[in-house]
Amino acid sequence: MEELIAQLKGKIIEALNLVDLTPEDIDADAPLFGEGLGLDSIDALELILLMEKNYGIRLKNPAEGKEVFKSVRVMAEYIAAHRTK
Repeated sequence: MEELIAQLKGKIIEALNLVDLTPEDIDADAPLFGEGLGLDSIDALELILLMEKNYGIRLKNPAEGKEVFKSVRVMAEYIAAHRTK
C-alpha cells in the first residue's frame, strides 16, 4: 500500500502540475480539497482522468468521487480494490 501511495503522490503532482511540491510534502492522510492540498473542482476532473488512464477505474457518479478523493490514502485504498490495470 505504501508503494501505491508514493506512486500516487507522484502522479498527482505531475497531473496537477504542482511543481513546488515533492511526494514527501504531501501527507497521505491530509484532505485533498479544502485545507490539506487545497484542490478545486478542476483538479477533481484531473484526478478522475488520472485514475482512468493509469488504473482503469471509471467513477460512475460525482458523489463517489467526493468519498474517493478524501485523501491520498483513501484514494490508494480505492485504487487497490478496484483497479483493472
